[in-house]
Amino acid sequence: MRALIAGDQTAVAMSQLARGSLRRKRRQLIEALAGELAAHQRQMLALQLARVEADEADIAALDRQIDEHLAPYAAPMARLMTIPGIDWVVAATIVAEIGVDMSVFPSAGHLAAWAGACPANHESAGKRRPAGARTGNPYLKTALCNAAVAAARKRGSFFKAKYHKLKSRRGGGRAALAIAHKLLVCVYHMLSTNSPYRELGEDYLDRRDTQRAARRYVSRLRDLGFSVLIQPLSAPQPAPANGL
Repeated sequence: MRALIAGDQTAVAMSQLARGSLRRKRRQLIEALAGELAAHQRQMLALQLARVEADEADIAALDRQIDEHLAPYAAPMARLMTIPGIDWVVAATIVAEIGVDMSVFPSAGHLAAWAGACPANHESAGKRRPAGARTGNPYLKTALCNAAVAAARKRGSFFKAKYHKLKSRRGGGRAALAIAHKLLVCVYHMLSTNSPYRELGEDYLDRRDTQRAARRYVSRLRDLGFSVLIQPLSAPQPAPANGL
């Protein structure tokens, strides 16, 4: 951008300033940078670049202030970031919105209700009706839902398996909210007991209920047009001597 504003370099010379993956696109860069900019166009680019750099300086200043305020919570932040899907931004949002003292919430359910990370409860005359999510805390809920989508991409994570299982039945939005609820429950217990995160594994649901998993897989195969007969594996036989 600065080379374009200066206007004293060729397209080939400017393409050599590329970094990272752009270095593999030098031919396209040369074609895009060919031609000359008028003086007023370079002036407009200079004004836009100054605005971008000013915004970046403001963001950097705010980030430094946030880091200063979060310094006393370095240990809880580090623990929270071990949870799949929770990065520095989400961990900072959690600490900013609910703190690290979970005694202010009677239970994980109360915290989830306060945050809006669970469905509303509409009941009349003893009958419950479907309802959307609670309003709750929009900043915390948004951060948790973003973390839920990120956790759904984490290979080997329990949250990935649970998300895709719920998504197939209830849709992506409700699945993300359900995972956000589970993430917040996990946060509550980790902060309450000062304990580390323990990964259950992507196959936890299958291990928890083998028969249910077997029926689910058989149903999927039948939907694809296969006839399936399942039976438990017999105990492994001992290998014959000398490998014969």
